[in-house]
Amino acid sequence: MSEDILAKIVRMRREDISRLGLNFGIEIPEKRRGGHTEFLGNAGAILEVKRASPSKGDIAPDLDPVALATTYAEAHAQAVSVLTEGNFFKGSLRDLIAVADLMERRRQQGLHACAVLRKDFLLFEDEIDIAYRCGADAVLLIARILDDEQLVRMAKRAQSFDMQAFVEVREVDDLRKLKVVTEALGESAAKTIVAGVNSRDLATFHTDPLVPASVRSKLPAKAVFESGILCPADATYARNLGFTGILVGEAVAKNPPLAKEVVHAFESGSENARGKFWKKFAERKAAQKAGPLVKICGITRDEDGKLAAELGADMLGLVFSTTKRLTTEEFVRSFAEKIGPNRPILVGVITDPESVEGKTAIKLAKEGVLDAVQFHGVAPEAEYSDLPHYCAARVGEESDFDKVVALRKNGEPRILLDAKVEGIPGGTGKTIPENLLREKAGELPLWLAGGITPENVGAIVEKFHPELVDVSSGVEDAPGIKNSEKLKALFAALS
Repeated sequence: MSEDILAKIVRMRREDISRLGLNFGIEIPEKRRGGHTEFLGNAGAILEVKRASPSKGDIAPDLDPVALATTYAEAHAQAVSVLTEGNFFKGSLRDLIAVADLMERRRQQGLHACAVLRKDFLLFEDEIDIAYRCGADAVLLIARILDDEQLVRMAKRAQSFDMQAFVEVREVDDLRKLKVVTEALGESAAKTIVAGVNSRDLATFHTDPLVPASVRSKLPAKAVFESGILCPADATYARNLGFTGILVGEAVAKNPPLAKEVVHAFESGSENARGKFWKKFAERKAAQKAGPLVKICGITRDEDGKLAAELGADMLGLVFSTTKRLTTEEFVRSFAEKIGPNRPILVGVITDPESVEGKTAIKLAKEGVLDAVQFHGVAPEAEYSDLPHYCAARVGEESDFDKVVALRKNGEPRILLDAKVEGIPGGTGKTIPENLLREKAGELPLWLAGGITPENVGAIVEKFHPELVDVSSGVEDAPGIKNSEKLKALFAALS
C-alpha cells in the first residue's frame, strides 16, 4: 500500500528531527520575549502565513511573513497561523519568531495584536516549549497523528505555559481522542482546548465543506472550521454552521487584500437556519453506511411520500412551480404533520422566488414546515442568504458549468446537477451527457438528477459514485403520480 501524504510528511519530519533536532537547526530565543494573547478569545478569523502546500505546490513562495501578518492584523484577524513545516509548506521557526515579535511590537504600540498559532505536525512535548519560546500563543495538535497519551501530555504541556491547544479532528477516532483530552484536563479544558475540524483530508488533501458541518454538534463551544475557505461567502457559510472561528490559508496568502473581506464576512454572519439545514444533511450523510442518499421529487400524494419515506428516502421534493407536479401550501402543511418528526428532509422546489408559488415555499421554509428550498435554475439573491437552501443547476453543455462554478464561489457547499431541456425546468426524464460529468463536475461530491430510473440507477452509481440521486419521472405513472412498484425497485437496486 502506497504511503499517503500525511504519513510521508510525518516520516520526513521525524527524519529531520533525528538529523537536526527539535529546533531544526535554527537558533531560537532562550526565553520568550513577549506577552500573551488568548487564542480565539473572541470569535473571528485565523489567517495563515503559508508559502506552499502538498496539493497546490507554491502558493506564495516569496511572501514576507511580517508584511503579511501586518496585513492580517490590520484586517483585525483574531489570530495568525504560522506554518513552520519546511518540506512541503516551506515554513520555518524563523517565520514564527518574526510574526510573534511583530505582534509584541503592536501590543506595545497599542495596536491590534493577533494571537499567534504554531501550525505544524508536532510530535513531542518539548516542541511545545520551543513554540512558547518562539512566541506562540497556541499550538496545533493533530489528533490523527498522536495517540491518546501523547495528545494528553502535549495538551497539558501547553496548559502549563498558559497556551491553548488547538486540537484538530476529522475522523471518528479523532473525536474520541478529543473527548479523552478534554476529560483529562477537566474544568480547565474550556480555557485550554480549542477544537478544529479540517475540511481537508490530510491523507489525500481533498477538501469537503460538509465534513465540518457533520461534526459541529459534537465539538465544544469554541471550534474552528479549517481549510476550504476561498471567498467571503465560504466564511459566511462556516459562521452559519455555528463555528467560533475559521482558519484561512491559501486564499489570503495569495491575495492579502482579501483578508479584510473574509474577516468581515465571518464576523458579520451568524448561526442560522441555513446552517441548521446543512448540519442536518451532513449528519444524515455521515450516518449513511454505503451508497448515495436518495431524494424523491414531485410528491403530490400522501401515500407516495409515506412509501418513499418507509423505503428509505432521505429527502422529499415538493414542487412550487407551475408544472404538472405543482403542490399546494395546504397539502405540504398536512403532509409534514402526518409524516412525523423522524421524517426525510422536506424540500420546496422553486424556479422563480418572486412568483406566488416561490414565495409560498420560502414562507414555509422560514416557518420550519419545509427544511429547505431548492433554487432550481436560479441563483438566490442576497436577501435569501439566511434561508435554508441549496441550488440546482441545469446542465447540457460545457458552458453551463460556468453557473456551477459561480454558485460554488457564492459559498454553496453542494449543487444539484439536473439535465437541461429547453422550456422544461425539471422532471424531464433526460440524463446529463456522461462526457460532461466526467470532464466538468469537479471534485465536490455529485448530486445528480435527470433521467434516473430503477433500471439505470445502479450503473449511474457505479460510474459516478454520486452522494445523492434525485429521482422524479423515473418512478412515475404520470407527472406527480408515483408508482409504488417502481419506487420499491429503485430502492432495491440501491440496496
